[in-house]
Amino acid sequence: MTTIHAQVPDYLAALAAEAAVKERTTVDQIVAVALSSQLGAWQVRADLETRAKRGNPDDLKRLLDRVPDVPPLPGDEL
Repeated sequence: MTTIHAQVPDYLAALAAEAAVKERTTVDQIVAVALSSQLGAWQVRADLETRAKRGNPDDLKRLLDRVPDVPPLPGDEL
C-alpha cells in the first residue's frame, strides 16, 4: 500500500469525511474509491478515443446505407 499526501480544498475534505460517516468507512477508503472511479473514467475516455481513431467514415456510411428507409415503429418517433 502506498501513502499519498495531497492537499485538497477544505470543502472536499469535509464532504469526504461526511461520506465516510454515512458509509461507515474511513476517509482513506472514500478517497481510494473516488480516485479509482475517476481514473477509470479517464481510461474509458482514452480507450474510446483510441477506438474512434480506428473508425472509417466510409465503412459507417456503407453500413448505414443498408438500413431500410422506413418510418419508425409506433412509440419510437422522436
